[in-house]
Amino acid sequence: MTVPAAELLSWTRARTREMAALLKELVEIESPSTDAAGVAAVASRLAAELEAAGLRTERAPVDAAAAGPILRAASEAGGSRPVMLLGHLDTVWPLGTLAERPARIEGDRLLGPGSYDMKAGLVVATYALRALAHRGPLPAVTVFFTPLEEVDCESYRPAMEAAMKSSAAVLDFEPAWPGGAVKTRRKGSGSVTIRAHGKAAHAGADFNKGHNAILELAHRCLEAAALSDAERGVTVNVGVIRGGIRSNVVPELAEAEVDFRVRTLEDGRRIEAALCGLRSTDPGVTLHVEGGLHYPPLERSAGVARVYEEARAVAAEMGMDLPEVTSGGASEAAFAGALGVPTLDGLGADGDGAHAENEHVLIPSLPERAALAAGLIARLAESDLA
Repeated sequence: MTVPAAELLSWTRARTREMAALLKELVEIESPSTDAAGVAAVASRLAAELEAAGLRTERAPVDAAAAGPILRAASEAGGSRPVMLLGHLDTVWPLGTLAERPARIEGDRLLGPGSYDMKAGLVVATYALRALAHRGPLPAVTVFFTPLEEVDCESYRPAMEAAMKSSAAVLDFEPAWPGGAVKTRRKGSGSVTIRAHGKAAHAGADFNKGHNAILELAHRCLEAAALSDAERGVTVNVGVIRGGIRSNVVPELAEAEVDFRVRTLEDGRRIEAALCGLRSTDPGVTLHVEGGLHYPPLERSAGVARVYEEARAVAAEMGMDLPEVTSGGASEAAFAGALGVPTLDGLGADGDGAHAENEHVLIPSLPERAALAAGLIARLAESDLA
């Protein structure tokens, strides 16, 4: 269905106050990843909005401790692969944060924990579908809003990837880059824990009988850090280290937590193999490494470029520019990209302060992003991607 972007923008702008009110309502439902009830409450509130737009919804349970449900929805349209709208229901903020920093509107900003990352994106996706439903039957679309994106998606990753594989394109409603850019590249991320097990001894009387786990671990941490490569966009950060019990005891145990970020899947596998292949040089110290690449990178493939150009065309119809950026953070959109599915990330609202106390959303961006997303969905549904 051909939909003039200017008409979509006029419809969504007339509902700016509604969108801001829904966003404030969602922010006032605290939904940290580990609070199933809060995540379920956000899912229920959005399910009502999606059903009003004509979608069938379900809340699928997740087999993980303290996990809320996945909110899934689908339009009645058939005959083609759907456009998938991706987002997450959880936030990084613990229960009680709202009492310290309540949701509030100051001028053209809505402030509050989880507002920018990414409850505003959920509102944008919902109103994009409402805008399309206002004009007629919805095209083939599915919604997949997840409960644990901020901590670990492994418990529902197979279901998510199956939905991605069956989609013509995946649009992720993570927040826009401050200023409004979408994300056509994201770094992949991984982590490993390195554990060293040596032999304790008295640091004075029996020093030579001990095997120092901390010393061995320190050498391996230097080896890990040396894998960083600024030109390739590879960073390896030794972020946490623990070990020993007293200064007069040769330490038996030590461990380090290491984060790594990569631009390409090839580098991700290479760094993962190098870290998991670390070996002790002290025969009295054993080394154990666990972990690996958790989120693949979102690479700017031909499919990503194609969806981005379609989005730019919609933005141009609205009289707006739509720049692109590379983000160092990871998102679930990268799984779609790694599967070869045309993908675009960062379609949520403009603002700033993700995971920070100054988190906020620019209210005028809500209708703009909703109209952009609606126009893009319509274009993709008509294209030969579907």
